[in-house]
Amino acid sequence: MTSARRHGLAIGAAAAVLALLLWSTGALESWERTTWDWRVRLFAGPGPATGQVVLVLLDQHSLDWGSETMSLAWPWPREVYGPILDFCARGGARVAAFDVLYTEPSVYGVYDDEALGEAIARNGKFVGARFLEISPNHDGASGSTEPIPEVAKAATLLANVSDQPDADGIFRRAGLVERILGTEDDVPSLGVGAWLVGAEDAALDDLPARAHLNSAGTALLRYRGGTSAFTTYSAAAIIQSELRLLEGGEPTIDPASLRDRYVLFGFSAPGLLDLRPTPVSRVSPGVLVHATALDNLLSDGFMRDAPHWLAILGVALMGLLAGLLATSITSTRASVPLAAGLIGLPAVCGLAAYPPGWWAPVLPGTVAAAVAVFGGLVRNYAVEGRQRRFIKSAFQHYLSPAVIEKVLVDPNALKLGGERRELTIMFSDLAGFTSLSEGLEPEALTTLLNDYLTDMTDIILEEGGTLDKYEGDAILAFWNAPLDQPDHAARACRAAVRCQRKLAERRTEFRERCGKDMYARIGMHTGVVVVGNMGSRQRFDYTVLGDAANLASRLEGANKAFGSATMVSETTRGQAGDGFDFRALGPLRVVGRKEPVEVFELGSAAAAGWGAFAEALAVWRVGDAVQAREMFAAIADDPVARACAGMCGESGGEAVWSLTRK
Repeated sequence: MTSARRHGLAIGAAAAVLALLLWSTGALESWERTTWDWRVRLFAGPGPATGQVVLVLLDQHSLDWGSETMSLAWPWPREVYGPILDFCARGGARVAAFDVLYTEPSVYGVYDDEALGEAIARNGKFVGARFLEISPNHDGASGSTEPIPEVAKAATLLANVSDQPDADGIFRRAGLVERILGTEDDVPSLGVGAWLVGAEDAALDDLPARAHLNSAGTALLRYRGGTSAFTTYSAAAIIQSELRLLEGGEPTIDPASLRDRYVLFGFSAPGLLDLRPTPVSRVSPGVLVHATALDNLLSDGFMRDAPHWLAILGVALMGLLAGLLATSITSTRASVPLAAGLIGLPAVCGLAAYPPGWWAPVLPGTVAAAVAVFGGLVRNYAVEGRQRRFIKSAFQHYLSPAVIEKVLVDPNALKLGGERRELTIMFSDLAGFTSLSEGLEPEALTTLLNDYLTDMTDIILEEGGTLDKYEGDAILAFWNAPLDQPDHAARACRAAVRCQRKLAERRTEFRERCGKDMYARIGMHTGVVVVGNMGSRQRFDYTVLGDAANLASRLEGANKAFGSATMVSETTRGQAGDGFDFRALGPLRVVGRKEPVEVFELGSAAAAGWGAFAEALAVWRVGDAVQAREMFAAIADDPVARACAGMCGESGGEAVWSLTRK
C-alpha cells in the first residue's frame, strides 16, 4: 500500500471519528434538522397521497363573516359549530374530528353546551379533543384535561391534541399514542382517532408497523405541503351551505364533496393562537400536524429513520473515501471539484433516500467528508511542497526548466524508480581532447570546456533531453525519460544536428583559444534500458544501464574509424522520421557484440558525393571488396569514403565492418 493511501485511510478514519463524536453529542442536531426541513420543502408534493382528508378551517374570513353577517363576537357560541357537524353528516363524511378544546363551560350558558352536545350526537362519528400533559421524552402523560360532559358523553372518541415539538420548536414528529401514567389508558392523537373511527380495519395494534415508530413512540411525518396540500374549506362556507340547505336553497359547497372523507376542523386565524411551526411553514394551523399524520396513516407514508448502524457505517465509509480520494489527487485544478463533490455526496445520498421514505442524516457524513478533504489537501500541500523541492534538487542540473515545470504540474508523470523503457541515448565527446588539454593551462582549459559543454547542454535541454552526466569532455544524455516523449528519436537527432552546427559556428573562436580545431563525435542508439535513480541513499544519479546504452557509446567511438561526426543506429534512423539527412554506412560489428547493426551517418545536409558512396557501398555489400575499394577511393573530399576504402577486405570476405577497438 502506498504512503498516500495509508495517509488517506488514517485521515479519513480520524475525520469519521470526529464527525461521529460531534453527532453523538448533539452538536450537529440543529443543523441536521435544518437540512431535513429543506428536504421536506423540496419534495413536498402538490397534494396529499390519499386525497381523503378534508380540512375545515376557522380562518380570518370566517371571523369577519361571523362578525359582519351574524353579529358574532369571539368566542363564538358553540351552537354555531352545529351546522358544520350536520353538514358533515349530510355529506356522508367518515368522521368529523375537532381540534378544539371544550374544557370550560360556554360563556353563553348551559344551553349552548347542550346544543353542541346534541349536534355531536346527531353526527354520530365525532372525535373530540382532550389535552394530555406529555413529557418531552414521550414516556407517559402525567395528566389529562378533559372536555365538558356534554362533549365527552356525545363524542365517539376523545383524542389527544397536545404534542411535543423538536428542540427548536418545530413539529416534525408526532406522538400517535400516549399512555396516562398510572393507568392502562392509551390515548390516540387526533389524527389516529379519526382513523380509528373512520377506517373499517383500523386498530391501535397496527400503529407500530404502519407508522414506523421510533424508540420514543413518535412517528416521523411526511409533510406534503401546507394546508393547500389538502382540500380545504372555510368554516364560514360550510356553515352557509348547511343553512342554505335547511332553507331549501343552493349550498355554496356540495355536501357530496365530503363523502367518505375524513374531516378535520381547526383554527387558522392568526388571533386564535393555534398556529404551529412545521417544516413547510413557520406559521401552520395546528390541525395540519394531525391531518398530515392521518394522511400518512391512510397511505403508509410515514418516514423512517435510517438504522443507526447504517448511518455510522455511512459516515465511516464517507470519511475513508474522502480521505483516499483527497490524498490521491495532487492537481490543484482537480482538487476543487473533487472537494465539492465529496462534501456534497452526503447531501445527495440524503436527497436520494427521501422519496423511498428514509431520513438519512446528512451532516455527520458532510463533516467527515469536509474534514477528510481538508486533511487530505493539507497533507497533499505538505507532501507536494517536499516533492517539489526534491524534484527541483534532483533534476535542476539535468532537465530543462520547461520539463521541470511539467513534472511539478503533474508529478505522477515522473517515475524515479528503476524501470525498463525505450530511450534514445546520445554519447558525445571531443576528438583529440587529450592532446588538446595538454597544451592549455588548467584555468584556460576549464573555461574552454565549460563554454563548449554549456553550448551543447543548452541544445540538449532545449530539445527535451535529460542530461545524465559529464565525463571530462564527454556528454551522456537521453530522451523519453523521466517524461514520455513519443518523438524521442527525432528530438535526439535534432539535438545532434544542432550541436554539430553550433560547434562549427564557434570553431574559429575555439581555435584561437586552444590552437587546434575542435570536432565532436556523437553516437546514438534507440533501445530498451533500465533507467532510474542509482547510487547510495545519500547520493545518486538518474542514469541508464543496459546494452542499448553500451551500443550508443560504441557508435560514438566508431566515428573515429569511419571519419564521421555523428553515427546512429538503424533503430534511431527508423524512428526519427523525415526531415533528416542520413547516409547508410552498412552493417557494423562493434567490440563486445556478435551481431552487426546497420549504422548511418547523420549530417546537416546531404553532400554531393553521397550518391557515389551509396553505389560503392552496394558493390561492397555483394562481396566485391576490390571494386568497392576503388569506388570509395575515387570519391573526393569524403573522409568517410576514404576510411571505407581502407577497411575494405579487412572482414575476411564478409560484408560487415568490424571494429577491434572501442
